[in-house]
Amino acid sequence: MSDTDRYISPLGERYASREMQFIFSEDKKFRTWRRLWIALAESEKELGLNITDEQIEELKAHKDDVNYEDAREREKKVRHDVMSHVYAYGLQCPNAKGIIHLGATSCYVGDNTDIIIMTDGLKLIRKKLLNVMNELAKFADANKNLPTLAFTHFQPAQPTTVGKRAALWLQDLYLDYQDVTYILDNMKLLGSKGTTGTQASFMELFDGDEEKVKKVDELIAEKMGFSGCLPVSGQTYTRKIDTRVVNVLAGIAASATKFSNDIRLLQHLKEIEEPFEKNQIGSSAMAYKRNPMRSERIASLARYVMVDALNPAITSATQWFERTLDDSANKRLSVPEAFLAVDGILDLYLNVVDGLVIYPKVIEKRLMSELPFMATENIMMDAVKRGGDRQELHEKIRVLSMEAGKNVKEKGLENNLLELIAAEPAFGVTFEELKEHMDPHKYTGRAASQVTDFLNEDILPLLEANKEELGLSAEINV
Repeated sequence: MSDTDRYISPLGERYASREMQFIFSEDKKFRTWRRLWIALAESEKELGLNITDEQIEELKAHKDDVNYEDAREREKKVRHDVMSHVYAYGLQCPNAKGIIHLGATSCYVGDNTDIIIMTDGLKLIRKKLLNVMNELAKFADANKNLPTLAFTHFQPAQPTTVGKRAALWLQDLYLDYQDVTYILDNMKLLGSKGTTGTQASFMELFDGDEEKVKKVDELIAEKMGFSGCLPVSGQTYTRKIDTRVVNVLAGIAASATKFSNDIRLLQHLKEIEEPFEKNQIGSSAMAYKRNPMRSERIASLARYVMVDALNPAITSATQWFERTLDDSANKRLSVPEAFLAVDGILDLYLNVVDGLVIYPKVIEKRLMSELPFMATENIMMDAVKRGGDRQELHEKIRVLSMEAGKNVKEKGLENNLLELIAAEPAFGVTFEELKEHMDPHKYTGRAASQVTDFLNEDILPLLEANKEELGLSAEINV
């Protein structure tokens, strides 16, 4: 069967990086099984079981050269993946085959490996988050003083700056980073808990010595690079962990969607565009089009992840007592695909931020067309200082604003509110004097200093502390 006559997941073909694909690969999975079997044997030996150094060295000699064909042939007969790989490992390690998987259940390798793989996946996600945050921080800082029209309800509101708007995107990712870090800091292995989580088989192995049985989990966690194991479990680790992990991924997807939607709207306004390559085609019919395809792809993948987050939640809610197997097929799909999709999202996010194109003249033109309306409060206050009646002036401003708005919307004219105000004696001000109110920097408040404070107090210290993780560039496949 060729690659063209069978289904191949687009997450692998089009979106996810090779690095993330390896984390969820068969090689990674089965090599991790063998590392866990070695850790178990070492721990049991250290606690007094009859296991030799020679047996452990034999296991280590074959920890990476998995004999897949032997395992596949065995699985056809016994219909059990773990026991098939125990058998295959034993073929390579004849002196150690009797102590492989000693006292353990299938979930010892299956569940611990899932925790290890999710942990490695989250570390890669965190690294990519940091790199996107680094590029956004540069963009926000470079444009913190560039005034732009802000919107509420996608209607013109008070001005902000381009950099301040970018700081909003950055803050969402900063919250995601904190969530990912929290989950990573609290990830624990299942350990080796036995068929119903009671460690009864290990109590038998160690003649009822509870301290040694407890120590098995401690040693396994230490050897596998974790701070500890879950204190209690059924046969499996609680599927609540999958829920927590995928919820964090869905949070990143939501943040990326917010960013991508803003970019799509800004590209429609012709103020900011995502990168568009020299030979890129925007439309098969309309040669002039520059579609925001990367941002649209972010939104598309992110929607999948946010919906996918329901899978682990429902799975964790519907587990029966100490173990049911209705989780397995769902986990094999929902957890890896969430990771692969978010990996692709962050590569796209980094690619877009790294190549954003700003059109300051368009930004200025739109802002200046609305600024007279926004300057009316200052104009009115100046007139009050000169002795005007605030209520009377407010009503005149309202009427003149409606007239200027009508000229723009119905007649297609330029905004002539300043001219109308200058012609109204109650304000006692000339058109030239009114134009002094048209500096947009007067209306951006603390936007620039908010960006500076946010970067200096929160983002830059974080980036400096993780500078060895920075420097990624995002390659997208299509």
